[in-house]
Amino acid sequence: MLVANPLLGPAALARVQAPVFHNWIPVCFVTWSGQVQQGVLVSITVKEIKFLNDLVSIMHGSVPLFHRKGCNYTSALRAALQTPSPSWIWEKDTGLLKLCVVCEISIMKSTILLLLLATVAWAKPFRQTGFLDFMLEDEGSGKEETEDKVFVPRPPIERPDVPEGPVCPFGCQCHLRVIQCSDLGLKNVPADIPSDASLLDLQNNKITEIREFDFKNLHILHALILVNNKITTIHPKAFTPMGKLQRLYLSKNFLKEMPVNMPKNLQELRIHENEIAKIKKSSFEGMTQVIVMELGTNPLKSVGIENGAFQDLKKLSYIRISDTNITAIPKGLPSSLSELHLDGNKITKVEAASLKGLNNLNKLGLSFNQISSVENATLVHVPHLRELHLDNNALVSVPPGLPEHKYIQVIYLHNNKIAAVGTEDFCPPSYNTKKAMYSGISLFSNPVPYWEVQPITFRCVFDRSAIQLGNYRKK
Repeated sequence: MLVANPLLGPAALARVQAPVFHNWIPVCFVTWSGQVQQGVLVSITVKEIKFLNDLVSIMHGSVPLFHRKGCNYTSALRAALQTPSPSWIWEKDTGLLKLCVVCEISIMKSTILLLLLATVAWAKPFRQTGFLDFMLEDEGSGKEETEDKVFVPRPPIERPDVPEGPVCPFGCQCHLRVIQCSDLGLKNVPADIPSDASLLDLQNNKITEIREFDFKNLHILHALILVNNKITTIHPKAFTPMGKLQRLYLSKNFLKEMPVNMPKNLQELRIHENEIAKIKKSSFEGMTQVIVMELGTNPLKSVGIENGAFQDLKKLSYIRISDTNITAIPKGLPSSLSELHLDGNKITKVEAASLKGLNNLNKLGLSFNQISSVENATLVHVPHLRELHLDNNALVSVPPGLPEHKYIQVIYLHNNKIAAVGTEDFCPPSYNTKKAMYSGISLFSNPVPYWEVQPITFRCVFDRSAIQLGNYRKK
């Protein structure tokens, strides 16, 4: 059996004073690429050795194995690669130095150890190379070989400068212009936010202050999330660079007043669960694009909302001012409103004038207040109202104006003090005057004896299952 060691390049020639030739024996062998050939001594070139510079890969997949009998891959693998007397062959034409071993099939362990030691002794130090390095270098490990076997180092390869991409702040995750820096315990806004960011998430941190230049390069930011921090102050010019900001979430902080100079293109503002006690007339000045606004869970009072505070909100469609200390429906709300949520306040009475001009209102939430009465003609000012929530109040009778209202479909009156329900409290006398049938009426938990309620009372209800009556339990 004959083995050619491919691990020696031209550098090993200097160690050999004169070539030593060995008698070749007709053999078959398996090459490094797994091919079975017969009658030729084959070795791996230097360039192939460079590509297979992983030692383990070379030992297990690159050494040609030879066997005298039967040219097949299995028998070659079973061949024992041992000999007590190795010899060298130098091929002058190719410049390759080969270790040739005459192998006996019965001997195994000594030659495997010999090959392992030879590989470790003569293999070059491992040098990590990339794909481009492999393509750009010539044969022979990146050195030019002269006729006198003198090796001249190649000059370093100049590569074109590759522009660096945006830097992601430490600890954050950046993907497709979304910068997520939440839940990191940050005390300040990171300084190296990519300028092409579209959404910046800084919620659930420990930020206490928004400084003037925290957002200086974020000219195309669309959404800023600062929920659940410890923010007490915001610099008057902090939001100035963000001319395209559309969504600003400042909920669950410690702000005592509305931020000034908020972006004029803002469409959604959520600033509930803070410590804001006053809304100035200038708070929303010029913010004509706002559609959604959350102001609930603040220590607001009715006297703290200045007249005209909402006059510039021409496109406002949804507003929630819940769980505050206001005692009346705020005046001057924009006519564009479709949903008004005032649940959980201290409102005691619904005045007709407070809803004047809200022609587009579809849903009015007044649950969990202290309302004891609703003025006559109140519902006239909201002709397109579909839902009215007056549950968990102190009403003693069904609100007036329901039979005349053409579009109302859902009304919640449970958990009040209503003691009687008349046959014309909900439906008009004529069947064809109401444009939409009721789909939900709740009257449970009222002191009304439900067995005394006449069936004709609910003649304009779409389905009997839409009526909720129940026993009243005195507290």
